[in-house]
Amino acid sequence: MRDLMGMMKQAQAMQEKMAALQDELDTIEVSGASGGGAVRVTMTAKGLVKGVQLDPAMVNGDEREILEDLIVAAMNDARGKAEQVAAERMGELTKGLPLPPGLKLF
Repeated sequence: MRDLMGMMKQAQAMQEKMAALQDELDTIEVSGASGGGAVRVTMTAKGLVKGVQLDPAMVNGDEREILEDLIVAAMNDARGKAEQVAAERMGELTKGLPLPPGLKLF
């Protein structure tokens, strides 16, 4: 019974840390780029896009499709970095816990 109480306390502490981590991920910003820095996207670690910056030389009506593709690539780059930051923070939080491999907590 003592082990069960210990596990319950650990689970409650983990839940509190998870809530704090989720709040923290709202404040962490990452940037992604494409086209040699011509297109930059900034977003939170949760994936909320905060801004897009375009090199003025890229805004040419004939190259609209290229620009759109670069924006998508920059957003995907930023999203990948956001997921990496979130995974690193989650790894710090769950370090030492006996969790099954591949378990997704968020």
